[in-house]
Amino acid sequence: MAVQIRELHHVGLGMDTATADAARDYYRDVLDLTQDAGRWHIPGIHGYFLDIPSDVQIHLLGSDGPSPYSKGPGKDPVENHVALAVEDIIEAEEELKRLGVEYFTLDNVASPNLKQLFLRDPANNLVEIHQLGLCRCRRSQRPAPAGPSD
Repeated sequence: MAVQIRELHHVGLGMDTATADAARDYYRDVLDLTQDAGRWHIPGIHGYFLDIPSDVQIHLLGSDGPSPYSKGPGKDPVENHVALAVEDIIEAEEELKRLGVEYFTLDNVASPNLKQLFLRDPANNLVEIHQLGLCRCRRSQRPAPAGPSD
């Protein structure tokens, strides 16, 4: 049946921690992207989420050496990757198993209840798959920030 992708959510760009600040300035000052001030705290990963007007994000992910979430060589979710969303992450995982596709998982790292599947395409590009509606990538789906109290 194949995994049923519904949306492109973000492109993750891995870099060292010092470069993450310079990259944020570049994307903000040169490309006029706005920073998502609500980026989740991801222990051990310095970085930024930047909003693109088409309701997709760029994630700048800073880590000096393998990230604390690396599962070994070629299995570091902080490497450059594209993130796609599915309706049902459990169904997607079952389909990957059925198809014999190698992958690794992260559970509840970036956000509570967020299961992430990571796999490599034939060109060795890293692909993330996660549950629709459980991330911050789509600005149009984020809760409105709380205003000042009267």
